[in-house]
Amino acid sequence: MIIKSIWISYDLGIKGDYPNLYAWLDNNNAKEAGNSIAFLNYQYNGGEEDLLDILKADLTKSVNFKPGDRVYVIRMRTDKGIKKVSGKFIIGNRKATPWEGYGQKGEDIIDGDE
Repeated sequence: MIIKSIWISYDLGIKGDYPNLYAWLDNNNAKEAGNSIAFLNYQYNGGEEDLLDILKADLTKSVNFKPGDRVYVIRMRTDKGIKKVSGKFIIGNRKATPWEGYGQKGEDIIDGDE
């Protein structure tokens, strides 16, 4: 049995299956960590590389996800002996950012193109 500390960010839209998601979070002793973010120590059988697949299967068994729903997991992982913070969508995909175009960015210069 492995216990892994993770953060889950979720966006199920207006008509999402929040009751079953909240039941799953409660059953896993998750703590509130901001709007639509939960922290938990997730227990599972398998190796570190199996975490996301096992977590996704566990969630989809409990929650009725619809097209457009999204779940993003943030965790610590080890890559070639180096600990890294890593995040990945296990349900859904990344959307265009609402803040695109608001910042002031410098001119992109590519080496050799002056």
